[in-house]
Amino acid sequence: MIRIIDFYFFALKVAIALLLAGMVVLVFGNVVLRYAFNQGITVSEELSRIFFVWLTFLGAVVALREHGHLGVDTLIKRLPPAAAKVAVLLGHVLMLYATWLMISGSWTQTLINLHVGAPATGLSMGFFYGAGLAFGVPAFLILLADAFAIATGRIDVTTAELVRDSEDEVALDPHPTATLGPLPVKR
Repeated sequence: MIRIIDFYFFALKVAIALLLAGMVVLVFGNVVLRYAFNQGITVSEELSRIFFVWLTFLGAVVALREHGHLGVDTLIKRLPPAAAKVAVLLGHVLMLYATWLMISGSWTQTLINLHVGAPATGLSMGFFYGAGLAFGVPAFLILLADAFAIATGRIDVTTAELVRDSEDEVALDPHPTATLGPLPVKR
């Protein structure tokens, strides 16, 4: 199961790289065509916007799994262990609720806009709003798994690195832990 999860996140990283490369080619190609040949790619702006939205949501899923989002855990570190565990679980419940709102809203918008075509490309706008689902479902599962691990004591909130204090920590981490999530597991 861990291999499947790791492959899924590897595929997400490849998709993010391809989306970024597509954005660069579309935008740069359009700029060159506009200035050099006084022509352009009609669908370039719309496709690059769709690529950017998908890149952002998929990147957020990867960052959530690697606990790469920036945050402040000063209060958690100062609380007694039992209170810290309750506070972290409460935070996870709130994040699960917010993620559920994202899933339900994205699902509704996807269904509403399924038959609406984008102006330049004609692609279904349901594809555009589906990016929220591509973020929400894996994010909900990651948060649920982390909350379960914290509740059962597999993750000790007093020693776990729940958030990163700076972008430098994220950049310097050569090997994020390859468990369900990279939080240290109490043995």
